[in-house]
Amino acid sequence: MTDSAVQHTRADTRDGAPPVISVVTPSLNQRHRLETTMHSVLDQDYPALEYVVVDGGSTDGSTDAIRAREARLAGWVSEPDDGHADAVNKGFARTSGDIMCWINSSDVQYPWTLRTVAQIFTDLPHVEWIMGLPSLLGETDGPKWVRRDVFNEYDFLAGNYHAIQQESVFWRRSLWERAGGALDQRQGPAADFDLWLRFFDHARLYHVDTVLAGFRLHKQRLGAYEEYAGHTARLVSQFAARRDRRTLRRAALIRALAPRQERNLLLSRSLRKLGLCAWYRHPAVVYDFASQKWTVA
Repeated sequence: MTDSAVQHTRADTRDGAPPVISVVTPSLNQRHRLETTMHSVLDQDYPALEYVVVDGGSTDGSTDAIRAREARLAGWVSEPDDGHADAVNKGFARTSGDIMCWINSSDVQYPWTLRTVAQIFTDLPHVEWIMGLPSLLGETDGPKWVRRDVFNEYDFLAGNYHAIQQESVFWRRSLWERAGGALDQRQGPAADFDLWLRFFDHARLYHVDTVLAGFRLHKQRLGAYEEYAGHTARLVSQFAARRDRRTLRRAALIRALAPRQERNLLLSRSLRKLGLCAWYRHPAVVYDFASQKWTVA
């Protein structure tokens, strides 16, 4: 990626062209699922897509599937890497788009995802990262579960969280760069969680009231959450150590008022109606049909 490429991308956005969205897919020996993921991204026909696939040296024919779509990719590589975070970093190093995300092989974006994300970031220039409604897919078919999870830094400090759905998160490159410009490979399976905490250091998370991507739950993923939870508890402890006393006192209040994550949204709405705790907000991005623009509720 060159400085001129970045400048060109940002100039295009200012001139009214659709913003370039950089999407990375890491994969290893997941040919069948990888093909489904690539189809979900490419078949949207988003005109300013910069899609990079990073294969970890698969031996199951994944490279044949990638080569078949090579003309539609911004780049790809198949070689051994140092794990998931290294693969994602390697992919993003080949990109220059203003908006970024990654989608793991087996997970999917929906037919409207990229155009919706582009319009949100265009309509709301102050918004730096967003999360769509989390959704889960079955082994081979469509969405089986959709819910509205809401999070802010106080929820994490209060222990009221499980996971931000990674495939539903999109952000601006400027935020990525301020947060360090890379996943921390030392964090293992919780490298995404570590990134979200670093994003919280710089910007508020906005929740979009529509589904943007789906996490496919299959046999290889069952039981993995326990390991993930162990890493996240340590990261939240480190996150708390970076916070001031006022923030920690506020988090303690939220812990007392909503001891379970499922009550976050109810508490937020109740406090808003009462005109209390303006700092405890979960801003929602909603579509205004009158103006045909996305707005913040």
